[in-house]
Amino acid sequence: MIDLRSDTVTKPDEAMREASRDADVGDDVYGEDPTVNELEAEAADLVGMEDALYVPTGTMGNQVAVRTHTDRGQEVLVERESHVYKWELGGLAQLSSLQVRTLDGGERGIPTPKQVRDGYVEEDGHRPGTGLLTLENSHNSKGGVAIDPTKIDAAAEAARDLGLPVHLDGARVFNAAVAHDVPPDRMTENVDSVMFCLSKGLGAPVGSMLAGSEAFVARARRNRKLFGGGMRQAGIIAAPGLLALQNVERLAEDHDNARVLAERLAGVDGLDVQDPETNIVLVNTESAGLTADEFLDACEEAGVLGTQFDTHVARFCTHWDVDSDDVEAAAERVGEALDWSN
Repeated sequence: MIDLRSDTVTKPDEAMREASRDADVGDDVYGEDPTVNELEAEAADLVGMEDALYVPTGTMGNQVAVRTHTDRGQEVLVERESHVYKWELGGLAQLSSLQVRTLDGGERGIPTPKQVRDGYVEEDGHRPGTGLLTLENSHNSKGGVAIDPTKIDAAAEAARDLGLPVHLDGARVFNAAVAHDVPPDRMTENVDSVMFCLSKGLGAPVGSMLAGSEAFVARARRNRKLFGGGMRQAGIIAAPGLLALQNVERLAEDHDNARVLAERLAGVDGLDVQDPETNIVLVNTESAGLTADEFLDACEEAGVLGTQFDTHVARFCTHWDVDSDDVEAAAERVGEALDWSN
């Protein structure tokens, strides 16, 4: 089976397993786990922030950030297809009691400065006031598009002019940085906080990082505890994360494989394929007369796994557990699957 459901399905390599076994550990809730402390320092430096916090998941990282930046009852500006709004179980409302105002970021999922200004609500006796702008890069629902850092800058600067903090959901921000051939801290230099995942393309078995100022991270640490994310001898899972930070440059291989996969699938009758910018390939199945579910069922029968994104849109995601031969084989199997279904 060739598993292209997500870059979260990767298995840790032997070096990561050994690092986990040999990790120097302590109680992280007391700030005494040296491996976690090292990971947080290196992660903060990588994205140009003062400090960072190790969290179990990207969703927790985003939700902790939102809770830390805002007061209950405020509004938060989000792109309408963003992960923090669409795929996190309504956490903005459930965990932080926020009212959401959505912005249409268009094909690339990035609000314009005008949209930020128009979406802003001044606090008064009747209205809650806007407390935060969230952005996403790369943008998952838009097909892993790598948003130009100048577009992030423009939206963030508009928010800052209004006195709003900006949080970047950078679950795959390193993919975006590699796609634009810039250092990761260029992607984050005009935001107040950023979350990025260690357990996606970087290959760690678990964990994400939330980075920002020292004061922000100190407050975020309390909210991590509130949300149940205070871990103890977490160095055992943080140690592979340290190695994962060394895997940024190899993301280019995943991007190359995604482009090859898209080219091969585009040659299959009935499939309309979006050109990938990073490691995500979106496939529209409507012309084949199949829903995405039906298409993916046929693919699974042929030995390829993907995920449904919309009624007629399937997603395939390349990662370090699939190589160029796997990609060629996957495309061939998908073509055969469509022949069988017809």
